[in-house]
Amino acid sequence: MEYGLIGEKLGHSFSKTIHSLIGSYDYSLREVARDDLDAFMRKRDFKGINVTIPYKTEVIPYLDSISAEAEKIGSVNTIVNESGRLRGFNTDFFGLKMLIERQKTDLKGRNALILGTGGTSRTAKAVLESLGVAQVYQASRNPAQGMVGYDDIANLRVDHVINTTPVGMFPNSDSSPIELDKLKHINGITDVIYNPLRTNLVLSGKKRGISSSGGLFMLVAQAVHAARLFGFSSADDEQVSDIYRRILSQKTNIVLIGMPSCGKTTIGHRVSKGLARSFVDTDQRISAKLSEMGIGMRISEYIAERGEQSFREIETEVIRDVSRLNGVVIATGGGAVLNPENMRMLRQNGIVFWIDRPLELLKATTSRPLTSTREALERKYAERSGLYEEHANVRVRNDALPDDAVEAIVRGFNNEIACD
Repeated sequence: MEYGLIGEKLGHSFSKTIHSLIGSYDYSLREVARDDLDAFMRKRDFKGINVTIPYKTEVIPYLDSISAEAEKIGSVNTIVNESGRLRGFNTDFFGLKMLIERQKTDLKGRNALILGTGGTSRTAKAVLESLGVAQVYQASRNPAQGMVGYDDIANLRVDHVINTTPVGMFPNSDSSPIELDKLKHINGITDVIYNPLRTNLVLSGKKRGISSSGGLFMLVAQAVHAARLFGFSSADDEQVSDIYRRILSQKTNIVLIGMPSCGKTTIGHRVSKGLARSFVDTDQRISAKLSEMGIGMRISEYIAERGEQSFREIETEVIRDVSRLNGVVIATGGGAVLNPENMRMLRQNGIVFWIDRPLELLKATTSRPLTSTREALERKYAERSGLYEEHANVRVRNDALPDDAVEAIVRGFNNEIACD
């Protein structure tokens, strides 16, 4: 390959998409097994590569020279082949520094905690030192000298946390490296994970009103700096911000919540068509899952025979799957908001829109067993309207033409992306 990314597992990577926006050069993803790394590096059959987990330190012995920042950190994520000589760099340093500075949290004289001990943790430490942090703690599952164990975190006074572990990364995105309740004084969170866009750690921080960010901006910034070393980029702040928002827009889902008959399906189809995105209806996915399970029932029949709780469990399984998608429009069932886990998962990669249709315009129908009568519909509206408001990023009124709601969603989506 000419340019690309090497790592052990790259199914989660956005790098090819990012580099396609930087310039018109051939950039590919190459999964390299540990046993094959030596042969790959000795062959030197590339012009420039990025390096990710777990090879950021393993590639160093193969290099002919190494930049000052990479040597200090002891980690390399970019290699340039100059007439057969390999030069190593650490563009992660610039990416992470730009991300933390973008969060506008003044770390000078403060205390920070790094989660993890791999190559990226070394980068994080160098960045924190460059920002004037007074004390840097490092947490490890098996702490060596100078480190702290995860059980000891609660005893620390920490202002900012940087997660450099893979805990919470796709496809194991239900996990989190720490519980924020252990840190009472924290006012900033940076997670280098970019898939999902918002890890559980980041979502927990946002819920507490803490400046919290995932790693997508860092990924874009380091890629732009790497492309500069390859000879294809200016690597200025404007280019980084522009590509970041384009990638964020491409990868972010549009999630629709609201009462049965509020118009989620009709509006969702129109949004997906207008934005050239795939449309996903969780009720349709649930019906398909019932068929896969050998259950020849409609959803209404399943609820009537086996109960709502059993249905909700299947709904959560389906939402777990669709929430891991990127760049789609998702219409959820009216009761999806009843389970906070559903909404947490949907918010990891999505912006949530409440399709708010006035109660008098909603229709009771026998095809929806939980809102089959007017009385039942009104009762569910009273139970759920507060949850819709709580979980929505944007409230969209749907009391006129569907296209008005579509325009409001597109406008709201663009505003959310621009403000991120």
